[in-house]
Amino acid sequence: MPLTKLDPMPALVLIDMQKGIVGLPLVHARDVVVANNARLAQAFRARGLPVVLVNVTGAAPGRTESGHAFVFPPDWTDLVPELQTHPDDHRVSKARWGAFHGTSLDDHLRARGVTQVILAGVATSMGVESTARAAYDHGYHVVLVTDAMSDVDAAAHRHSIEHVFPRLGETARTADVLAQVAPERV
Repeated sequence: MPLTKLDPMPALVLIDMQKGIVGLPLVHARDVVVANNARLAQAFRARGLPVVLVNVTGAAPGRTESGHAFVFPPDWTDLVPELQTHPDDHRVSKARWGAFHGTSLDDHLRARGVTQVILAGVATSMGVESTARAAYDHGYHVVLVTDAMSDVDAAAHRHSIEHVFPRLGETARTADVLAQVAPERV
């Protein structure tokens, strides 16, 4: 479904576009997902709109059946170079699935007057969905760019897009968002 409208002050929030996560066996072509994230970031920066780059550096301390014995390799948390990070980008490092809990994200967005959050990244059913749920709970209009995200599990990805995201906001494709952010670039 195409994006119905871009708010006067949207922010692009890219979730876990880092070497370690993007390097996992994703169900969608890595190059396409990364390129779509990079195109979105470039367009938002060109319009002077906020870009937030999120990476995950740890895990919640609670016990799970899958455990938390993972040790991050040296460059696992580094953002992929294709994003071409910019000094004006806001960086958020998180230790939970979602980007709001225990971070400065909400304060940063509110200080900028942001009312709409455009979300993309990896993994759809974890970091993106958790951040979308929190953004919705915080009162933001949420747009989920479905061709700029992927997951390691096809069924989980599909479930998020088809059943969860329509309840949290609007779904759109990269071209839909670019047509409103930078119509001359589409």
